[in-house]
Amino acid sequence: MDIAIIAPPWVPVPAPAYGGTEAVLDSLARGLQAAGHQVLLICHPESTCPVPKASVIPVEDTLRMGRASIELENVVGAYELAKHADVVHDNTIAGPIYSARYPNMAVVTTNHQPFSRTYNAVYGAALPRVLLVAISHSHASSTPLAVDAVVHHGLDVADYPFGSGDGGYVALLGRMTENKGVHRAIAIARAAGVPLKIAAKMREPHEREYFEKFVEPHLGDDVQYLGEVDAAGKRELLASASALLNPISWREPFGMAMLESLACGTPVVGSPQGAAPEIVEHGVTGFLSDDDDELAACLRSVDRIDRAACRRHVEDDFSVERMVDAYVDVYERARRRQPAAAASS
Repeated sequence: MDIAIIAPPWVPVPAPAYGGTEAVLDSLARGLQAAGHQVLLICHPESTCPVPKASVIPVEDTLRMGRASIELENVVGAYELAKHADVVHDNTIAGPIYSARYPNMAVVTTNHQPFSRTYNAVYGAALPRVLLVAISHSHASSTPLAVDAVVHHGLDVADYPFGSGDGGYVALLGRMTENKGVHRAIAIARAAGVPLKIAAKMREPHEREYFEKFVEPHLGDDVQYLGEVDAAGKRELLASASALLNPISWREPFGMAMLESLACGTPVVGSPQGAAPEIVEHGVTGFLSDDDDELAACLRSVDRIDRAACRRHVEDDFSVERMVDAYVDVYERARRRQPAAAASS
């Protein structure tokens, strides 16, 4: 199958630091190519994913993240580049509506963000001509739209070191925001008597404001902020941690940090919000609770978790191959909805 994947234009695939969507698209593109499909990845011009690539937006304009005119320019150029593909997998917000300009094109779109009023309106305008994919069952249940498929993210555990967790600390990996629970993590780790290392993206003004007010005053020898680590630093951090502390307070659509942690053999201790119960098996690959005192107790007993079982869980249930197979099934359904597109391939 000839597949064009349209990525958001703002961040390279894979991202050099924070970028969960870009990490997933990198794994998907490589996995599809390994499975024998032809792949064109339309993405940021500094992307290093080892598949055929094309770009629309020059590097200097990708810095204007979220600019509607840039988003639309990217979509217009991407669909022109993708017009001969058997199926287009669109990961932008504007693209699914614009794809109506190509009525015989088979289009699949994945929403990587929470379903908000705005997202419901935009994706709803493209349905049912475009097939809609959610990234967890929790995610799918949060929208009134007809979701065509749920496809969990996947990763290649071979890319992640299996760690012994003997670093003498727990880790937090994410964004410097209140709903990621950084301030709660500090209190939980201190209650458990365990040092905490925080690796978090902090670029936006609201992220800096939250850090300065709720996190920075509590830093010390037992609580360290490492900044935004790169891919190698992230894997080293997770592999040596006794646990990933993930006390989120929002309905996170998926949560790649949890999957990456488990791939390193590191159990997850966090809140049962959003997709967390679909990723973490309570008592087997980690512990889930909304009570901070319980989470502190779980940190003290996290050595009961078999780290090898954490890694096997990813190999068995969240492999790249499983993700690729699920998307190929959706692509084939999209093609069957477009007889003209299928007949011309």
